[in-house]
Amino acid sequence: MLARRIIPCLDIRDGVTVKGTNFLGLRSVGDPVEMAAEYAGEGADELVCLDISATLEGRKTFASLVERIAGTIDIPFTVGGGIASAEDAGRLLLAGADKVSVNSAAVRRPQLIDEIASRYGSQFVVVAIDARRIGDRWTVTTHSGSRTTDRELFSWAMEAEERGAGEILFTSMDNDGTGKGYPCGTFAALSEMLDIPVIASGGAGSVEDIAEVLTAGKADAALAASIFHYGKVSIPQLKAALASAGIPVRPAP
Repeated sequence: MLARRIIPCLDIRDGVTVKGTNFLGLRSVGDPVEMAAEYAGEGADELVCLDISATLEGRKTFASLVERIAGTIDIPFTVGGGIASAEDAGRLLLAGADKVSVNSAAVRRPQLIDEIASRYGSQFVVVAIDARRIGDRWTVTTHSGSRTTDRELFSWAMEAEERGAGEILFTSMDNDGTGKGYPCGTFAALSEMLDIPVIASGGAGSVEDIAEVLTAGKADAALAASIFHYGKVSIPQLKAALASAGIPVRPAP
């Protein structure tokens, strides 16, 4: 079994790291450059930075902030928010991103996935899917979960893979920021359906939650924010606990 990845996420609004519940009630939790350096030093396998207001406000992710973060870390770095073209992706690559995450713009125009993958390679493209359960259906949402669409999680993930996505980052909007755990059955079904890695996001509140989504949920990586931002557990502590449970992880420094 390949080593499972632990990925802190920095949700950024107006240049500041923020966190809330279900993307609401956002409050500042720190400087993204300083937090990125701290998490990289603790042994994070990758880092994700999402400009969560870029799409809502109709502006682009600031490449200058990406440059500053990239200059402080030596781990893979994914950037998302306001990416609507292959040119937008290219600017972030030049600024230091290793991957880009596309979400709302890809739902609106799925060809965006093809365009970025064909120009830069599938390994550069992460398709982020924010979905919430409505009835018995996982409905895809956009604009930080504020708008529902007619797309369904599993069919959209399969289409994204076919179009060239290298990874799927699925966030359960029902669980995000609640600390009540991930919907592991849904992650397991998604992971079994796809041939590309699935990153689990939305709901981590404990070491046990992360262990469960990496085992029962069959996710290739666990993304979390609050559990790290508020000091519930450090990355070295988490990795030690996962290793003790028999889950393969890269050791922390």
